[in-house]
Amino acid sequence: MKAGIHPEYHPVIFEDVSTGKRFLTRSTAVSTRTAQWSDGNSYPLITVEVSADSHPFWTGAHRVLDTAGRVEKFERKYGRRTPGRRGGEQKGTVS
Repeated sequence: MKAGIHPEYHPVIFEDVSTGKRFLTRSTAVSTRTAQWSDGNSYPLITVEVSADSHPFWTGAHRVLDTAGRVEKFERKYGRRTPGRRGGEQKGTVS
């Protein structure tokens, strides 16, 4: 690695503001705020709006909605295709 061009990589505490959960990891992010960790040391504190602890996809609250029948609309427009076969190909023919 070329010396002097890379940002400092150091321990940082990330806190999810919606759940209050904190985790310690390493990052190049900087902050003027600090927080005490369970090991007794003080680390920079970065607050985030969403993390895996509060995101609906990771918490199981995520729902996929097929509004206005998007799948059916797509199938009407482009037709239903058989897996493994392309448009004009016929099974068993040799060119």
